Amino acid sequence: MANKKKKRVKLHVKKGDLVQVIAGKDKGKRGRIKKVFPSEMRVIVEKVNMVKKHQRPTDKYPQGGIIEKEASIHVSNVMIVCENCGRPVRTRKKILPDGTKVRVCVRCGEILDRT
Repeated sequence: MANKKKKRVKLHVKKGDLVQVIAGKDKGKRGRIKKVFPSEMRVIVEKVNMVKKHQRPTDKYPQGGIIEKEASIHVSNVMIVCENCGRPVRTRKKILPDGTKVRVCVRCGEILDRT
């Protein structure tokens, strides 16, 4: 099987963003993004898409057994939650007068990037 070349893509979310799940079994749940996988277009959101994993004993898990952890979710199934609006929103890019590029809420115009 040939190696697939991974392409570099830009996602609408970043690590630490507050997002809401808009599709799937966890629809409506909110959480912060823990990890982003741009090449697979997937994200891990805390306390969302919990799965049980059979873990063998290791240094980190000396007992082993069945642990519960977050699994990844496709990036198209999450939307950023605007702190100002309090609801899931689409974003737009805007260039500020000082030349920095930021994400802006389409509804209220609030800047979403953390500084």
